[in-house]
Amino acid sequence: MKRILVCEDESNIREFVVINLERAGYEVIEAGSGEEALHRYDQAAEKPDIALLDIMLPGMDGFEVCRELRKRSDSMGIIILTARTQEMEKVGGLMMGADDYVTKPFSPSELVARIDALYRRVDAARQRHEVQYLEEIRQGDFVLSLRSRTLRRDGTPIELTQLEFQIIEYFFTHPGEELKRRDILQYVWGKDYFGDEKIVDVNIRRLRMKIERNSSSPEHIMTVWGVGYQWNA
Repeated sequence: MKRILVCEDESNIREFVVINLERAGYEVIEAGSGEEALHRYDQAAEKPDIALLDIMLPGMDGFEVCRELRKRSDSMGIIILTARTQEMEKVGGLMMGADDYVTKPFSPSELVARIDALYRRVDAARQRHEVQYLEEIRQGDFVLSLRSRTLRRDGTPIELTQLEFQIIEYFFTHPGEELKRRDILQYVWGKDYFGDEKIVDVNIRRLRMKIERNSSSPEHIMTVWGVGYQWNA
């Protein structure tokens, strides 16, 4: 059963979303506040695969809920819902660890399609994780373990989400190549993803903060202007 946590304080919107997700085959855990969402997640015997979070919540807002859920799981998919159109609202959610965003108002078919696409990526990553890989990829000071799905630099582990791991995996298997944003998007988010390519840039910025000694002057994840990015060991 596909499981999803829906956190939305407006009951009419939440009921509308829940009905459509249940019709699409999801088991839905409902929450009307950020605090309730975290409680329901912690109490769930079977953890949700996806979380759908409204940003504008009473008390704990969606950004904080996203951050707390990401601490609990680096593999679950997170989509933020926002009524605002400002770029920084979307970027802020992605920097907190969200995988995608949907702007209100939205059609039920679009929302379900975006959730389905993210679920397929999460499920594929989980299946890869369950396979016992023996390989390691070494790039300079970095060692990427495909078995434990971890990244180390000089023996020190670097904490990555599953999404960030997939980006690094793509870089490590294509060292020195100029990778287009669209190619990164299709490899990580899937060929059927139809969101904004800027989601790649936000995740690259977050990755640089984790692996570069100086994220404002990167040595490894290099920008190829007008194209995308390139990995240099």
